[in-house]
Amino acid sequence: MSQEWYTFSREETLQRLRTDLHRGLTAAEVEARRREHGPNELAGQPPTPLWRRFLDQFKDFLVLILLGSAAIAGLLGEVIDAVAILAIVVLNAVMGLIQEGRAERALAALKKLSVPVTTVVREGETVRVPSPELVPGDIVVLNAGDLVPADLRLLETVNLKVDESALTGESVPVDKHAETLVEPGAAVGDRVNSAHLGTTVTYGRGLGVVTATGMKTELGKIAELVSSVGEEATPLQEKLEQFGKWLGIACLLISALVFILTFTEPGVLSQALRDPRVVVDTFMTAVALAVAAIPEGLPAVVTIVLALGMQRMVSRHAIIRRLPAVETLGAATHICSDKTGTLTENKMTVRRVYLGDGTLLSVTGQGYEPHGEFLSDDRPIAPDRSDLRWLFRIAAGCNDASLITKVTDRGEVSTIVGDPTEGALVALAAKGGLLKEEFDVEAPRIDEVPFDSVRKRMTTVHRLPEGVFALAKGAPDMLLALCSSYLDGEAVKPLGEGKRAEIAARIGEMAGEGLRVLGLAYRPLGKAIPTEAEELERDLVFVGLAGMLDPIRPEVKEAVQTCREAGITPIMVTGDYPQTARAIGAELGMMAEDGRVVTGVELEKMTDAELDVAVREARVFARVSPEHKLRIVEALKRQEKVVAMTGDGVNDAPALRMADIGVAMGITGTDVAKEAADMVLTDDNFASIVAAVGEGRAIFENIRKAIIYLLSCNVGELLLFFIAILMRLPAPLTAVQILMVNLVTDGFPALALGVDPAEPGLMKIPPRDTKAGIISRNTMIRLIVVGVLVAVGALVAFLAFHDPRNPESLPMARTAAFLTMSLSQLWRALSNRSERISSFHMPLFSNPKLILAIGASIAATAAVIFVPYLRDHVFELVLPPLAEWEVVLSMSLIPFIGAEALKIFRIAAPDEARA
Repeated sequence: MSQEWYTFSREETLQRLRTDLHRGLTAAEVEARRREHGPNELAGQPPTPLWRRFLDQFKDFLVLILLGSAAIAGLLGEVIDAVAILAIVVLNAVMGLIQEGRAERALAALKKLSVPVTTVVREGETVRVPSPELVPGDIVVLNAGDLVPADLRLLETVNLKVDESALTGESVPVDKHAETLVEPGAAVGDRVNSAHLGTTVTYGRGLGVVTATGMKTELGKIAELVSSVGEEATPLQEKLEQFGKWLGIACLLISALVFILTFTEPGVLSQALRDPRVVVDTFMTAVALAVAAIPEGLPAVVTIVLALGMQRMVSRHAIIRRLPAVETLGAATHICSDKTGTLTENKMTVRRVYLGDGTLLSVTGQGYEPHGEFLSDDRPIAPDRSDLRWLFRIAAGCNDASLITKVTDRGEVSTIVGDPTEGALVALAAKGGLLKEEFDVEAPRIDEVPFDSVRKRMTTVHRLPEGVFALAKGAPDMLLALCSSYLDGEAVKPLGEGKRAEIAARIGEMAGEGLRVLGLAYRPLGKAIPTEAEELERDLVFVGLAGMLDPIRPEVKEAVQTCREAGITPIMVTGDYPQTARAIGAELGMMAEDGRVVTGVELEKMTDAELDVAVREARVFARVSPEHKLRIVEALKRQEKVVAMTGDGVNDAPALRMADIGVAMGITGTDVAKEAADMVLTDDNFASIVAAVGEGRAIFENIRKAIIYLLSCNVGELLLFFIAILMRLPAPLTAVQILMVNLVTDGFPALALGVDPAEPGLMKIPPRDTKAGIISRNTMIRLIVVGVLVAVGALVAFLAFHDPRNPESLPMARTAAFLTMSLSQLWRALSNRSERISSFHMPLFSNPKLILAIGASIAATAAVIFVPYLRDHVFELVLPPLAEWEVVLSMSLIPFIGAEALKIFRIAAPDEARA
């Protein structure tokens, strides 16, 4: 029976779990406990046995039709035909099993990439480890936005709130208090000193010790999985499954109709009554017709292309968490992106400091190095002024980041642990001679109000030598509104309207230079420290401004241009100042220098109709909150746009879910944002979103290529049979021969087309219309034209060797039709790589898999012709003479020539003129 850890004190809990608050577990202890308790994972569904997966290959409606055909053929005495059909269906099942295995391995690899990580204390060091590696006794660090990785007894809490709705159904976040003891038998929602797997930290921070992992957690007890990756079918897969069922029903009806109509011909019924073989032959012709219309390889192609496409996106720094996102990405019309860290490098360096007395300083130094000078009119000044010392105190104290030194090939390099903006402030204080670790000892933090995206500020309370003070930093306009005085050198003076306007103007000037501006202030406190943020953060003393330079990522400008060429509208959605956002937006080419910028205040006042106009006109939205992001997405979707939206915070989750493609930041993003997103960027780079869109387009086009290729082949086979029936000719191909063409000659190249490299110029055409579907009117025209040419070529070859007066000519004629059909499909595979670029301009070996697939298909076809048993007994063909080969080769090129001619005449609609 599990322990009721919430009834124990913090000290007793640590003692029972044999762990240390400050040092955590050792590596040896972690390994021993992992062997004892197993991985920190919830038990999923057991893997499907191989035999069950093999049998599942026969559940497809189209395959069931083939099995039924084989069974009836066997009952009618056509044993060889029945065995051949079964053999080919089994081979198709084996191929499907192999492709399914590849797809599952690809998805499993993606799951490993998207495993959440947790911050823990081990051997006295704070490290990040994959959540499945946690063990009881681990000391876990919690921050706002984290998913609670296991069941924890909390040890320290600072304004900690946890959303337990996934576990208890209670929608209001619960305040947590580590010091509180809870009575035995308390419900999960009443355990205020504990946090549980599957819940989310919405506010504050804390420290906890792992008390249970995996299936021993509260969530594990009810065996409820909190998330899954890539298990749902895409809309395309669902449409194709439905299409396959309708196609199968149509095949059965057409076959039945042909079977019935055959007996309406003069003399056929009487002949059938005398000779049962006529009935058998007529039925097998109907079976061949049904087989001709069924694209057996279609499901396998779509599954493997999607799965391998997801795997390929990883190399583009994009992890797809939900399969439908692959399909949607290629249709994106708008990309709404954060600025900091996505359009910019998020490598902050303070370059300007403005002090309350009006002094403007320049700050030198590189990156996070704690060395630099403070320049006034290009002359160095000593950083020992009283107001500067207060600025450094706030920069170091109201801060959760820290500077560390790493030894590299270039020597010692300073870097940060924590947020880059806070890291820049720690480096600023260090340049002024105040090290954060020393300040934390001299002026310990005794309380805090963490940063959140609504207040846009953070406040900490410290015991300084002069007394207790609140130190605050945040958005300068919002912080300035809370100030009643300012620091002028050593004197605190009232903040009048004139001075307030002067500071506001300076904020605008610094933001106009493309700097990210933060305000810094303090407030002396008495003995009674306010507990509410509103009370604590009032009557502040304004100290100064810090203007940080965040360089634009060098590759983003080109990515923005790529967006414009691809018909995609990039929109900046940032919490920064309008002037900063405008400067960066203009530099990136997102907007003209005099273009419209919409602020959060303006957006707040807009009706939905006004916002609809704003999202059509503006390319930059500044000073926005997560709630504004949601409204922007809704406005774009009302206009039937396909929207990708980035986010990293807890409050971004609703907008990420609402967007067609929610994009979370892999480096700076919270666990909550990642869980809500469809895609996670491993490098937080806007250029990676654009690259992923290009990859999404290529994947969708490859699926389209494969589908069009398979269906055009099937249309050709259907037309061949219809024309033959109208001309009262015998069946040009038997059911077994058709299956051979469909499975081998069509199947291998179709799979290879599914992994074709992206066609040049794919990102220079507009996004596709999501409502158009794959089989649109223009696509159908191409299918029919190419299908007719396939049918005509095969029929001419059949007629060239068929003599109605000589029944023995039928095998020779069918051999000619079989070879023509097979080879025409292979030439067509080369032509199908693009519907707008000539095959002679496509690099022949840019898709080696297609060359191998064509080679394998040719080898399989050659085996059917040159292996006597297969040729004579299974497929009922003959060894063709040289004259037949001449006809076959010339007729098989007709569909290829026709498809190339279509590219010249551009029958395709603009949105379909893509490979």
